[in-house]
Amino acid sequence: MENILLTAFDVLNFGLVIFFWRFTLKQYKTLPEKIPVHFDFYGKADHFGGRKSAFLMPGVAAALFVVLTFAVRYANAVNFPVEITEQNKDAQFLIMEIFVRWILTLVLLIFMNLQDYMFRYTFDENVKPRVPFGGAILAIFGSLITVFIFIGLFK
Repeated sequence: MENILLTAFDVLNFGLVIFFWRFTLKQYKTLPEKIPVHFDFYGKADHFGGRKSAFLMPGVAAALFVVLTFAVRYANAVNFPVEITEQNKDAQFLIMEIFVRWILTLVLLIFMNLQDYMFRYTFDENVKPRVPFGGAILAIFGSLITVFIFIGLFK
């Protein structure tokens, strides 16, 4: 059962990376030469770059996918907040494998939300992100709290 869940996460994350690249390539044709690449705390663009900057986030997303996909295959090389023993090894490794894949999913969704906002902001400075940045950050912190609870339960 756990292999099905982990494979489903891998397929989902790979699909998100492919979708991210497809979305970026499709929108790239319509972008002007100068696009926003950084936003301040209030959501206003404060740095601009060339339209080739649009490929930065999909590139980072693809690199994260590759690195984290291989990292979870070598669970013995990861630092854990509890001592790994023969009794808790399987549970702790499973928690780590699920959590890393879940965080990758969240990060990919956050990157796509930022990319979408960047593209829409290029044409209309009054747009808002589809998902507020505060909600995205809360999802990551909520996930961290949840994983530490599970780690503590299965020491």
